[in-house]
Amino acid sequence: VELNCFCWTTSIPNLPEFWHITDLHLDPSYHLAPDPTKVCYSSKGVPATNPGLYGDFLCDSPYRLIESAFTNMASLTQPEDFIIWTGDSPPHVPPDELSTDIVIQVISNMTQTIRQHFPNMTVYPAVGNHDYWPQDQMPDSTNAIYKAAAQFWKPWLQADALLTLSQGGFYSQLAKPGLRVVSVNTILYYGPDKVTRNMTDPAGQFEWLEKTLERAAQNLEKVYIIAHVPVGYLPFVRNTTAIRKSHNERLVTIFRKYSHVIAGHFYGHTHRDSIMVLQDKQGKPVNSLFVSPAVTPIKDAEQSYSNNPSFRMYLYNNKDYTMLDIWQYYLNLTEANEKQRSDWRLEYVMTEAFGLIDLQPQSLLQLGLSFMLPQTKTFHKYFNHFMVSYNNSITCDGGCKVSQVCSVLYLDQLSYSKCAKGAWEH
Repeated sequence: VELNCFCWTTSIPNLPEFWHITDLHLDPSYHLAPDPTKVCYSSKGVPATNPGLYGDFLCDSPYRLIESAFTNMASLTQPEDFIIWTGDSPPHVPPDELSTDIVIQVISNMTQTIRQHFPNMTVYPAVGNHDYWPQDQMPDSTNAIYKAAAQFWKPWLQADALLTLSQGGFYSQLAKPGLRVVSVNTILYYGPDKVTRNMTDPAGQFEWLEKTLERAAQNLEKVYIIAHVPVGYLPFVRNTTAIRKSHNERLVTIFRKYSHVIAGHFYGHTHRDSIMVLQDKQGKPVNSLFVSPAVTPIKDAEQSYSNNPSFRMYLYNNKDYTMLDIWQYYLNLTEANEKQRSDWRLEYVMTEAFGLIDLQPQSLLQLGLSFMLPQTKTFHKYFNHFMVSYNNSITCDGGCKVSQVCSVLYLDQLSYSKCAKGAWEH
């Protein structure tokens, strides 16, 4: 029997909202085997440490975990909401464990599961690097997986969106009057994608993106950018962009040019909870970017921390579509396995957690700059959220903190490399 408890102190304000789910990474092989090396294929032979009904930190998501997330989300949902789903349905397993057919099957399964739980809601998906076989090798032209995704997502997307999705894995669609969702296929710019390595504009997506943003500007629309792999620098490693450096520079240039049109950016991929603020060349904050943590709790055996499973809700201003707040929900995986029930809880409300008035670029810039102060409790709280309350005693100082803070504040090579020299460290 599924027992759910919602534990929060404040009620959800009456503002328009939408949901963000990402990195489901279903592992159909997950089961409570007597041999800990055989619990899941995604642990790649490493013994699962503490497996239970809802998973293990060395495994991808059991179906039960994903279903419990959606059941809890559905009980909180308003009928006018929509969902953004930023990719990665298949598990982290060696390529020979999967095939094009299996990947299509997993995307189909996850699509159907979402539709069962949210039958009247529009979902805006983005493709992830695992949503292809072999993983990461996303082509710049039509293929079986793009076509299958277009077929599965027909209930949510219009004909013109389905056309570009089936050709290049990207699309744009009006979500409501004055608000357009633009789903960018950032896997085309992802380092491990050998297919597009030497292309300046794979699938013509840069050209399409500029035209789409230009048209949105002319029509006085605001845009939400959604994608799997984020723009900017990775927060957990020094001087490494999430996509290729050259493509990152081009994307940052486009986003700066159309920052007056873009009301928010929403990404997945890292499995962790982070923010970024895009500044123009003069250092003025122009865009707020959000990376949502994953539903899957998986980590590599040698990593010192992971994330608890999570999903989130954004509150926005229905006049100009700017971001007002995040309500971040999570499941304490260790406790859920011990109690054999899934008590999803509110982890934090972002404005309350950091004393912000909203999530506009100026607010995020002030927050990011406050992280630079020595002995700041704010950064410790941010890093604990980064891990989705995985372990409050793990700290991030010195080089770890420099990588984190520079990735929040600087998205292009020039400004990031100045920051990463660490001159601001005390």
